[in-house]
Amino acid sequence: MAHSWLFGFTYFFTICMGCLFWNCLHHATDSDWSVVVRRQLENIASLIPYFAIFFIPVLASAGVLYKWWSMDPASEPLLAAKQPYLSQPFFIARAIGYFVLAGWVAYSLKRRSISQDADGSAAHSLVMRKFGIGGIPVVAIAITFAAFDWLMGLDYKWFSTMWGVYLFAGAAGSSMSLLVLIVSALKRRGYLSVVNLEHYHTMGKFMLAFTIFWAYIGFSQYMLIWYANIPEETVYYQIRNTGSWWYLSTFLVVGRFFLPFPVLLLQFTKKKPKLLCAVAIWILFMQLVDVYVIVLPALHPSGIAISPFDLSSLLGIGGILGWLFFRNLKNSPLYPMRDPRLGASLKLTN
Repeated sequence: MAHSWLFGFTYFFTICMGCLFWNCLHHATDSDWSVVVRRQLENIASLIPYFAIFFIPVLASAGVLYKWWSMDPASEPLLAAKQPYLSQPFFIARAIGYFVLAGWVAYSLKRRSISQDADGSAAHSLVMRKFGIGGIPVVAIAITFAAFDWLMGLDYKWFSTMWGVYLFAGAAGSSMSLLVLIVSALKRRGYLSVVNLEHYHTMGKFMLAFTIFWAYIGFSQYMLIWYANIPEETVYYQIRNTGSWWYLSTFLVVGRFFLPFPVLLLQFTKKKPKLLCAVAIWILFMQLVDVYVIVLPALHPSGIAISPFDLSSLLGIGGILGWLFFRNLKNSPLYPMRDPRLGASLKLTN
């Protein structure tokens, strides 16, 4: 049950952190195109503080998830070499830091954005730009070290210097896919009429970019580990290329890159909202498979063993987050009404 909860927790955490990244990038680069869809990124990123609550079961079951949690460092030279990083107090302190820093950036950006709706002051844009520039390294550090702590820590002997970038690539692509689905759902109900095919085209291009980036990072990590042939590194792929895990790992490679890549490569796809939504659903599903392949082999190294807790964790965490999202949706306009770049966003052309 502990691994199932970590699986659901990680899936939704990466997506929310991805939305925070896109929001920070919007302000750091002074983007025009994303103004009309930015509020939905703010709404999703504002859910990050709630993950501190969802993390409590992970912390409570740390002794089950992480072998090093209750081990004496003196009993294992490799574990002793990784002290004091792999220590309980520092592990908890780091987790608190991730939630506090990322939550603070997300809250500040949304609060300033809503305040600008009220007074129209351009000063809010300047402050949000500073938070955007500072927020990008916050997201990078948080998602990288969270990946080290919560996922790489499942096997304290294993390590990869590309692990944080790999998780980020999946988070960015899946969060943009979720944005496409939310914007489309609102448009179908008569809202967000300001979003046009040009905005879909841009979102589709980012989905394509991070489909390629995910494959590039994933292949680079695999190739470097295979070439070096260091036992502490190869163990990760040995487990996932054995038995029934091999089929799921192969499906991940094909489904996460080779299937969506040629579809997203076409301009036709990116300017057909229904087709782009279908690809977005697929990418979100493949992100689910990716996280499953990362977490569950630690519990079932000999082969896939699906548990009802895998689904219940997704439904439980996803249901609560969905309820919080829709509850907050009505508390502010669906897009920034008085952003100085709104006019340019409405006239977007690719």
